Amino acid sequence: MRRRVGILIFDGVKMLDFTGPAEVFVEANQAVDGYEVVLVSPDGADVQTSIGARIQVSGAAADSGFFDTVLIPGSELHPAKFATPEVLDAARYLSWNTRRLASICSGSFVLAELGLLDGRRATTHWKFTKDLADRFPKVAVDPDAIYVRDGNLYSSAGVVAGVDLALALVEEDHGADVARRVAQSLVVYMQRAGGQSQFSASLNGPTARSPLVRRVVDLICADPALPHTVQTLAAHGQVSVRHLTRLFRAELERSPAEYVAYIRFGLARDMLHAGHSVTEAAMSSGYGSSEALRRAFVARLGISPLKYQQRFRSTGSAAFVDAAFADPAFEEAVS
Repeated sequence: MRRRVGILIFDGVKMLDFTGPAEVFVEANQAVDGYEVVLVSPDGADVQTSIGARIQVSGAAADSGFFDTVLIPGSELHPAKFATPEVLDAARYLSWNTRRLASICSGSFVLAELGLLDGRRATTHWKFTKDLADRFPKVAVDPDAIYVRDGNLYSSAGVVAGVDLALALVEEDHGADVARRVAQSLVVYMQRAGGQSQFSASLNGPTARSPLVRRVVDLICADPALPHTVQTLAAHGQVSVRHLTRLFRAELERSPAEYVAYIRFGLARDMLHAGHSVTEAAMSSGYGSSEALRRAFVARLGISPLKYQQRFRSTGSAAFVDAAFADPAFEEAVS
């Protein structure tokens, strides 16, 4: 039986906020035929998006029935302008008639206005996180998360982060294999490294300048779990190990081995943030075993991955999270 996914859209809605996640669910149907995507608006009228395109909807939110999942996207407009009484009423009705509720980008302000995020962790686009925290002090705002789950409520960072969230929802429903197939088909990462303040772990700190280093960095970031060695990376760049190491230190202030370890640690860290198990985080990020990941976390942060995950969930401390990247020297090297 297909799961109904309702998406509330309104005049000024950020188009990629809802089309990105919608495409994830539609693409998943190639594997499992598991979703029916339904666009609704507050009054059933067509809406004009952020790029001026008019989008036809199936009807009004109040007439749409029960949904398995409801998504509330955001807008380029300030939340005070797009979160109108009509939008809030529609979102309130939908929240009463769904199993799980999610916001994309500044759509989190709609959930916050309704009081649904009180006492909960949530995130939004980085440029709105301070405003969300200031206006709604009862919400535990995580400014760095790509997406956050707290019970049956989900929130994501800006724009393309809605794709990350939708992939996570597909994985919840149908498993990692289906979600991975969707990610591969859409040519996106199954799980991006790093938080939204950096968009990916590879963008934190110095940026690769030369095409050669960028090509090697892209290979590492595309799949950190591959058995990358200095030799294989140098072969990919068609240069000597010595030359590649010299370029990495000059441009990225890390050796190739340190950079691989850095990316792997970031991916493992963010998988733990997203609720994956220690074993899943270890295998997907290239550590090979939960014990290897445990040793890395203890050496790096003085705490096990499980305790780190529990502490992160209970405090939402961005300062503690960011400490993982304070020092470029990592305990794990690539031979």
